[in-house]
Amino acid sequence: MHKKCFLTFLFFCIVAVSPLKSVAQDCYRLVFWNVENLFDTWDDSTRNDDDFTPAGKNRWSQKRYKTKLNHLYQTIAALGDDSSGHLNMPLVVGLAEVENDKVLRDLTKGTPLRRFNYGYIHFDSPDARGIDNALLYRRSLYTPFYSQAINVCSERRSTRDILLVEGTDINGDTLIFLVNHFPSKRGGETAEKHRASIAGRLRHIMDTLSAAHKAATIIVMGDFNASPDDTQIMGKIAKDDDNSFVNLMANAKPGEGSYNYQGHWSFIDQIIVSKNITTVNPNSPFLLKTRQGQSFRAKFLLIDDDKNLSKKVYRTYLGIKYLGGYSDHLPVYIDLYRNKKSLTGRD
Repeated sequence: MHKKCFLTFLFFCIVAVSPLKSVAQDCYRLVFWNVENLFDTWDDSTRNDDDFTPAGKNRWSQKRYKTKLNHLYQTIAALGDDSSGHLNMPLVVGLAEVENDKVLRDLTKGTPLRRFNYGYIHFDSPDARGIDNALLYRRSLYTPFYSQAINVCSERRSTRDILLVEGTDINGDTLIFLVNHFPSKRGGETAEKHRASIAGRLRHIMDTLSAAHKAATIIVMGDFNASPDDTQIMGKIAKDDDNSFVNLMANAKPGEGSYNYQGHWSFIDQIIVSKNITTVNPNSPFLLKTRQGQSFRAKFLLIDDDKNLSKKVYRTYLGIKYLGGYSDHLPVYIDLYRNKKSLTGRD
C-alpha cells in the first residue's frame, strides 16, 4: 500500500476506536454539503425514488449504499482534521439531498461517525423525489431548542423546505441555522419566478430572526443553484451593501468553487452570516476569522478532468453510470472563534 494512503487509512482507524472527550472549544467549524442523492435501498411508494432501488435504473444496492455512507463519514472526519492529527470535528453539518430519517440514522450510528455523538434534525419535505435538508450537530457542544420545516412551495411547484434550527452552544450562546436547497433553473421564466419568490421568503425569515434575536449568530447555508453574483436570487438574500448579512462566497477568486460544470468552478453552495460576527463586536460572542468561505478540496474528493485539463468532483453517479465517488458537490465551510472581547460571551 502506498505510504500516504496507508497513513490516511491508519488515521481513520484510530478515529474509529479512540475514546473522545467533550470539552469546550475556541473554534467551531460549520459545514454545508449537498451529498448527492443519499437514498436508502427501499422503495417508498409515496416518493419517486424508484431509480435508487436494487431493481431501479441506477442499480442502487446495499453495497453501494454502505460505500456512500462510509464516504460521507470519511469526509466529515477529514473536515475535523487540522493536519496536525488533532480532531476538531464540525459543530454542525448542514446536508442537502438526504432521503429520510433512516439514512441519517445509518450515517450517525452505522458508521464510525457514532464515536462523535452526532444528533440530527430532519423533516420530510414535499419534494417529489423525497430529498430533504437536514442538520447534524454535536450533542455535547450544541443544544437545539427549536426547529421547524418552513414550506416554500408554490401552487404548482413542490420543493424542499427551508430547515430552521435554533440552539445554544456549550457556553449558552445562541446559534441559529437555516439550511436550504433551492430548485434548479429548469423551467425557464416560471422557475425563475419561483426561485426568486423563495429567495424573498428566505430574506424575510432572516430579518425576522435578526429582529427577534439581536445578539444571536445567524448562519444561512445551502445549495442555492445560483452563483453569488446572481442578482435575481442571491441579491435578494444578501446584497453588497447589506448592513445585516454577508455572503462569504461573494468575493471568491476565479477557479474557486464547490461545483464544477463543464470545467467551470462556481460557488452555488454558499454560507451567509449575520454581520455582527464579521468584525470585533462586543455584542457578539463569536468572531469570523476571515470573510471568505471555503470549499473543502481534499484530494480524495477530486479526480482528473482530462477534457478540461483540470480537476473535477469525484461524484457517485454520472447519469446512470456508477462511479463510486462521494458527491457531485464539494463541502463548504467556515470557522467561528470565541470572541474574547465579547461582553455577552461566557468564557
